[in-house]
Amino acid sequence: MDEELERLKKERIKKLMEKAKEVQTEIEVNDSNFEEEVIEKSKKIPVVVDFWAQWCRPCLMLGPTLEKLAKENKGKFILAKVNVDEAPLASQKYGIMSIPNVKLFKDGKIVDEFIGAYPEDFVRKWLERNLSNNQ
Repeated sequence: MDEELERLKKERIKKLMEKAKEVQTEIEVNDSNFEEEVIEKSKKIPVVVDFWAQWCRPCLMLGPTLEKLAKENKGKFILAKVNVDEAPLASQKYGIMSIPNVKLFKDGKIVDEFIGAYPEDFVRKWLERNLSNNQ
């Protein structure tokens, strides 16, 4: 009985350790957590910020592409989704005048960006170019 209990405990600990190692691929960001979720995390791993809105058709087209690429590149960057209607201060601070607006943060700073809904091939190449020099 004690051996079985010990085995179950070890199994549970192993599963918890594996779960702790899982890397987030996508996060929701707003005015209150932008600094922590984007600026601070970008000092450890690149953060791609998608400024979007529910009413924006091009945003709704681009979103699934970004989400797919985030899953494919798990551990290489985090995708931060910022709904401009729910994060007016962050949107204003980063000069968001048109959406979708995608900005790449590294070391707390914007290093590249694009505006508009581009096809997957464009976004993939943009990511590859920006992540390849992530030394």
